[in-house]
Amino acid sequence: MPVAYPVTQRLSTRLSILDRYVLRQLLLALVATTGALAVLIWLTQSLHFVSLVVGRGLSLRVFIQLTSLLIPSFVAVILPITTFVVVQFVYQRLGSDRELTVMQAAGLSPFMMARPALLCAAISTLICFMLNLWIVPASYHAFRQYEYQIRNKMAAFLIQDGVFTQVSDNMTVYIRARDENGMLHGIMVEDDRQPDAQATILAEEGSLVIINDQPRVVLFNGSRQEIDRKTGRLNVLSFARNTIDLTSSHGPHARQPDANELPLSELLHPNLRQFSPRDEKKMIIEGWRRLASPFCAFSFAMIGLLSALGGGFSRHGNITRPVAATLAVVAMQSLTLLVQNLASRNLTLIPLMWVCAIVPGLVCLAILFWPEAGGRRAAPRAQSPQ
Repeated sequence: MPVAYPVTQRLSTRLSILDRYVLRQLLLALVATTGALAVLIWLTQSLHFVSLVVGRGLSLRVFIQLTSLLIPSFVAVILPITTFVVVQFVYQRLGSDRELTVMQAAGLSPFMMARPALLCAAISTLICFMLNLWIVPASYHAFRQYEYQIRNKMAAFLIQDGVFTQVSDNMTVYIRARDENGMLHGIMVEDDRQPDAQATILAEEGSLVIINDQPRVVLFNGSRQEIDRKTGRLNVLSFARNTIDLTSSHGPHARQPDANELPLSELLHPNLRQFSPRDEKKMIIEGWRRLASPFCAFSFAMIGLLSALGGGFSRHGNITRPVAATLAVVAMQSLTLLVQNLASRNLTLIPLMWVCAIVPGLVCLAILFWPEAGGRRAAPRAQSPQ
């Protein structure tokens, strides 16, 4: 006969042997699946930076250091999805191996069988919070800083002979030759950092130096040619020695920070002196997205759990429920993106972001455990004297 466990044992925080057995399978599969998928996405996304690294002549170590800073952002996106896949797969396999049937025959309620999945979903949700609020902003900020350094500082030391090298978005340098002492010969610099004063600089020779941690080139025996926008005349200035900064004209701190690298406090209360009013809504939506999106891991896990425990067990398997659960996750993800897009235009729709992230999980919990909770309340009423 099935064993009726008391409520105190069902709600106990101590994990049983079965709980640890199922939870170990869930966590191992979650780590393996998330890690493999993150590496796959990293390999595909890092191809966008191959031209940057190869064109600048950087080493493989710099390439790996640069692109590996994006891995936390990949994990934050795929972790809710892999949580759904793992819960669905592990519980479906337990059902096909008759392990869930044995658990039911031993008297385990749906809640007791679902406790490992609930704990796995809670762990995934907590990790998503840590990634969204601390790890991803820090790693993405380091990535943007490193990329900016490569484009505007390190590239200045990688100028190749006989090649037009774009050391920044608005400066191109050409040298004819470089001798053994590091002296540059036959130098041409196209400086477009000031749109109203674009100049072409020619010099017979020069050398690269570091001044205040900034790369600069010292030119000897050259000229600066600039067209006067008002008169259309060509102004030529000859010099015996001149120094040119090869970074941006505003220094290393001119880079505009991205919303993905800002802390939560600055997103929810953006500084309009630093950003335009057009970006204010974008900042606010990004902040609320970081708070709401971790709950998608919980809801996705509950959808997979409902698919595995919500129906009867079939000896031939049942493909309908897994497919329906997958379609439900796709629909939920699409609806979440749609709501975020609409909320970026109308901030009054921000509560819908929380609804899309939390309500599906709560609905799945109610479908799974409400009959059990209702049955426990109905039993004392049936035993009470009339």
